[in-house]
Amino acid sequence: MSTVALGDDLGIETSTELKTRLAPLVDQEGDLTLDASQVGRIHTASVQVLCAFVEARRKAGHPTGFHGCTATFRDAARLLGVTQALGLDAPHDNLKSVENAA
Repeated sequence: MSTVALGDDLGIETSTELKTRLAPLVDQEGDLTLDASQVGRIHTASVQVLCAFVEARRKAGHPTGFHGCTATFRDAARLLGVTQALGLDAPHDNLKSVENAA
């Protein structure tokens, strides 16, 4: 099993680099774990890259999971409605309010 650290910043400006980093791993055999334990910032574009990556691996028959998801990462997935697409456990507090940083 391989593990890939996602890092701390998955803002929009890093989404292309994330896609470039993950693309060679789509066809990698075996289990792959994405370590989200350092994610402190995440943008919708990066979530979209992750969803497409997980789906492409799923279609190729290669399992992909997440490890150490921060609250920031989980909240973004929950707010965008992609917890199931990413294979994350849905929390029971899915009505939790989130502060609007805007």
